[in-house]
Amino acid sequence: MDSAGLRALQAPIKDRYKADPKAGLITLKAKGALDDSNIACKVETGRALAVAGLHPATGGSGLELCSGDMLLEALVACAGVTLKAVATALDIPLRSGTVAAEGDLDFRGTLGVAKDAPVGFAQIRLRFDLDTDAPQDKLDQLLKLTERYCVVYQTIRSGPPVEIRLERK
Repeated sequence: MDSAGLRALQAPIKDRYKADPKAGLITLKAKGALDDSNIACKVETGRALAVAGLHPATGGSGLELCSGDMLLEALVACAGVTLKAVATALDIPLRSGTVAAEGDLDFRGTLGVAKDAPVGFAQIRLRFDLDTDAPQDKLDQLLKLTERYCVVYQTIRSGPPVEIRLERK
């Protein structure tokens, strides 16, 4: 797809959201079920069932997916799609590219071993390696706009309010 194709695809959607701002408000949902016999949660992905379990650093077998890895994978997916869309819109030619995310965790926090150890990622690094002849000013703009429009990046960075509750069936 080229920039003209992307603009043509998105123009009616943008027009609808400008005319009716409420049309742009969408609730995304995720759902999972607790495993009956293992310390795991079966997450419905829309394409397959993803079984998440304990990371080996907390006693897991390594056979199930780690939710921390899944968070980084969501960041990579969103950032990669966003970067590709922005590059397309700006006519920045990319021959190829990779997106990588890594995050540092201190598992003492989640295991309750050290009260001063944080629970969650202490730092996350996101990196793009691109094969392109685009000038540096265009690449700087590409990175700036990717950062601005990547939903998962902005969600992690901004830390929106999260409601948590427990209900009895």
